[in-house]
Amino acid sequence: MVGSQASMSPKRSACWVALAPLLCSCALALQGGMLFPRESPSREVKALDGLWRFRADFSENRLQGFEQQWYRQPLRESGPTLDMPVPSSFNDITQEARLRNFIGWVWYEREAILPQRWTQDMDMRVVLRINSAHYYAVVWVNGIHVVEHEGGHLPFEADISKLVQSGPLTTCRVTIAINNTLTPHTLPPGSIIYKADTSMYPKGYFVQDINFDFFNYAGLHRSVVLYTTPTTYIDDITVTTNVEQDIGLVDYWISVKGNEHFQLEVRLLDEDGKVVAQETGDQGQLRVPGANLWWPYLMHDHPAYLYSLEARMTTAGPVSDFYTLPVGIRTVAVTESKFLINGKPFYFHGVNKHEDSDIRGKGFDWPLLMKDFNLLYWLGANSFRTSHYPYSEEVLQLCDRYGIVVIDECPGVGIVLPQSLGNESLRHHLEVMEELVRRDKNHPAVVMWSVANEPSSALKPAGYYFKRQLVGIGSLSTMTLITHTKTLDPTRPVTFVTNTKYDADLGAPYVDVICVNSYFSWYHDYGHLEVIQPQLKSQFENWYKTHKKPVIQSEYGAEAIAGFHEDPPLMFSEEYQKALLENYHSVFDQKRKEYMVGELIWNFADFMTNQTPMRVIGNKKGIFTRQRHPKNVAFILRERYWRIANETRHHHSVPRTQCLGTRPFTF
Repeated sequence: MVGSQASMSPKRSACWVALAPLLCSCALALQGGMLFPRESPSREVKALDGLWRFRADFSENRLQGFEQQWYRQPLRESGPTLDMPVPSSFNDITQEARLRNFIGWVWYEREAILPQRWTQDMDMRVVLRINSAHYYAVVWVNGIHVVEHEGGHLPFEADISKLVQSGPLTTCRVTIAINNTLTPHTLPPGSIIYKADTSMYPKGYFVQDINFDFFNYAGLHRSVVLYTTPTTYIDDITVTTNVEQDIGLVDYWISVKGNEHFQLEVRLLDEDGKVVAQETGDQGQLRVPGANLWWPYLMHDHPAYLYSLEARMTTAGPVSDFYTLPVGIRTVAVTESKFLINGKPFYFHGVNKHEDSDIRGKGFDWPLLMKDFNLLYWLGANSFRTSHYPYSEEVLQLCDRYGIVVIDECPGVGIVLPQSLGNESLRHHLEVMEELVRRDKNHPAVVMWSVANEPSSALKPAGYYFKRQLVGIGSLSTMTLITHTKTLDPTRPVTFVTNTKYDADLGAPYVDVICVNSYFSWYHDYGHLEVIQPQLKSQFENWYKTHKKPVIQSEYGAEAIAGFHEDPPLMFSEEYQKALLENYHSVFDQKRKEYMVGELIWNFADFMTNQTPMRVIGNKKGIFTRQRHPKNVAFILRERYWRIANETRHHHSVPRTQCLGTRPFTF
């Protein structure tokens, strides 16, 4: 990405510099829950989707907005603004090349009209929630600073009750400044490279250098919402499940804030609305005789069965709060050669994805999302990895509903420089894992955490980063990446995705499942399809012999430009993509009888990348185009996935489903 004639570094920004002591003071102990905003008899939700005022700070140091305090008055008074849709990335909305490649601070503003009761009822909390702002965000309400957050893809929020209940106003002005600059210590990392030779570059010219292969879209990628709760409210719910014979066990922990004196009633309802278990108190166990288990798509006649956990909190006064959480009863376990769901061997036959589409960039879009899920069902895919960052909560809710199994990955991609494997980076990485687990812990579809993708795990610091204790940073001295994630959630296995050699990977001894990316006859031995099978066999055998853990082929594939045909197959033709996959599949069919537990094609759909000589308007490894049109290989993969599903199914085979079901679903 290219900057304009400017000199900007996040460390020169007062807001960015202020982040370091803030992170230290947090000590990796995130306070409070992050329940998805749902309407209930006690809660209201108001989405601020639509057009926001927008302005990029093109000043030389990118700090004019802070120096002139743009947040203190309506943004239009600071200078020219654009209309910018939210949610979306800002990069592809306009015709301005300098905005598409902009690095630095951009400013968003929206005025929200509040219901009168929100501003007058002192027994009501009003909360502002930003579901994703990439990368670093500072938020003001009516010119008052309310919250800052580092990292895209995960939500953050602020209680703004005092600001909106302090006078006669029924509107509030929300201002959000976002900086997409990446440094060696952000997640993902990056570097700002200044081009100092003025005979070749304009004065102050710089570029953002990244070590990951997707476009660094930025902006408000998901909804911004206002929601209400009572002043005494259900702050968090944690659910874990188990099975004893035919009895489903649902253990729950509920956190209430605002009052120490309250009563809690908890009920578990089946899909027909019948109460099957109930308890009282802020923690307990719900026992469900003859429980319907949550099964993955194509693994059972009735996949993805969801109960509803209803929590009702009351106090001695008039205050009460209600929250409903979907619950799937299932177990996950890993043996030396198997991945088990509900005690049965599960084989991942799925995809890697990206949150990426024309015009919207990484912006959330319901029609696109439903199209993708219909394509997953058509394909016979039972799983995907959230490569290479957490996807929207709505995506995971659909996975829960439709039985699509998820490997939930944090934004730990591009960790290749030694300075990105030190204590400063690790401290932030640990915090991101806390935020991710806190958000996604209750989703039955999430069966494994991935803490990184293709890190330089052969470097000596990688062994320390993934396992060894941090040194010399006080209360953080006992924290490590994989062990900390397992402490946060002991019920799920943990992995990272590697492309390092089996005998050089310093992080692999600590994962539960080996996830390997390899591109034989693509990034090396170009065009030589005949080397795939011997190289792939050696890969599997070496990894398993060394670590005695189940193995997933977490990435493989080849680029194909739709409509390009060559026979004999040549690279970038649809025939080459097909031939490459067939060679991989031949080996997969041998190894999945032993210790291979999954295959995830790279990629579900073509996606945008930086401009390089290797990419023709993005990465073309998708089995669908960016517009979701199938390439020839999509039909090959469909035949394969349905065949595997019927071979591994624990009940009778099913016809090939063409579209999603119509079960009622409430967000």
